[in-house]
Amino acid sequence: MTLTRRKVMVMGAGAFVAFGLPLRATAAAEDQIAAFTGGAAIGEGGITLTAPEIAENGNTVPIEVSAPGASEIMVLATGNPTPGVATFTFGALAASQAASTRIRLAGTQDVVAIAKMADGSFVQASSNVKVTIGGCGG
Repeated sequence: MTLTRRKVMVMGAGAFVAFGLPLRATAAAEDQIAAFTGGAAIGEGGITLTAPEIAENGNTVPIEVSAPGASEIMVLATGNPTPGVATFTFGALAASQAASTRIRLAGTQDVVAIAKMADGSFVQASSNVKVTIGGCGG
């Protein structure tokens, strides 16, 4: 196989797409986190994120999130082209600070939940969800 200038340009463009897009999606998630937290430090604990380890269908992945004492919870799928999934807001009369929903994942990636607590602090939990193709579990 001889390498022509055209083949090198096509391979370079393919490499850019393969490596550049995930970085941009991660940067978008980081931007949304910074906007939600206002640049404040994020702690661990005080929030529970339940998501399946393996999802056979990336179109409907069930998740549950709870953070007792939270005023808001933001959920992100860091590998999606648009990482913001949902933001749940809880009023003073909310019986519990928990929510469950089904989300769409573009592929294997981290799902991140960040809670803004009543005292203004932020806590985070994450879970890696492996999305299989065709439901074979592998």
